[in-house]
Amino acid sequence: MVTKTHKENRILPLINNGHIHFGENKVQEAIEKWTSIKSQNQNLKLHMIGKLQSNKVKHALNLFDYIHTLDNLKLADKINKEQVKLKIKPKIFIQVNIGKEEQKNGVLPEQLKDFYEDCIKNFNLQIIGLMCLPPISEKKDFFFKKMNELNKSLNFEELSMGMSSDYLEAVKYGSTYVRIGSKIFGSRN
Repeated sequence: MVTKTHKENRILPLINNGHIHFGENKVQEAIEKWTSIKSQNQNLKLHMIGKLQSNKVKHALNLFDYIHTLDNLKLADKINKEQVKLKIKPKIFIQVNIGKEEQKNGVLPEQLKDFYEDCIKNFNLQIIGLMCLPPISEKKDFFFKKMNELNKSLNFEELSMGMSSDYLEAVKYGSTYVRIGSKIFGSRN
């Protein structure tokens, strides 16, 4: 469940009803919102679903249990150094630029296998699956199917794709983590 821009008073009822997985896309907002909530609810799992800048990794790893947006080796190196210092191992998804869009981040599909092997061998990261944001203007099923095939080719069980507008289609193609916000909270301001 994506809680970006939503205040604690909208989130706490969900926690009180047993929901434990939440997504945020900005480190600073997450620190302000979740530091206290997580200290009082040890079972909560926080997911970083936005672009993670390398200068925010230290703060992110202190709070987030999952990182969905690993997209370059500089970031992999920074995560590795911080996870060693903190003696933790976050669960990480590699972001794939499945539509090969210039304006989007992510590893290109043809570079994915080498990138993954670098992350394992050189940075000792706990990669659990792939993540994508398919092109908005095109049919999503083509890209979801392609992501499912890439995910299986690397023997991953977890796959992060789908949002409020297309999560049912994403699940049909094997998504195990979906990013739903507006279907629960309504449109953001």
